[in-house]
Amino acid sequence: MYATEAENKDAKPFNCVQRGHQNSIEMMPLFFATLLLGGLQHPVVAAALGLLYTVARFFYFKGYATGVPENRYKLGGLNFPAIMGLIICTASFGINLVIREAV
Repeated sequence: MYATEAENKDAKPFNCVQRGHQNSIEMMPLFFATLLLGGLQHPVVAAALGLLYTVARFFYFKGYATGVPENRYKLGGLNFPAIMGLIICTASFGINLVIREAV
């Protein structure tokens, strides 16, 4: 899955692309679940956060693919506030659901 420096002189950039791709795949279930559930309560906010997350992940990956992993945080770091906002929207949906059931 990863290249070694002995096998290929471009192993580091290749490995950075691999890690960026793997990280994106790992984050997909959380993103889609929070986008769906948070969007049921706050559709406009969730859509805006989903767009911010998607654009930020593009820059996260582009920065990671440079071969210098620190570059992923320049604009790509905005994916963290976006996913936190989606988590808050999802929590709001859950809280409102519990309150409605209790009444």
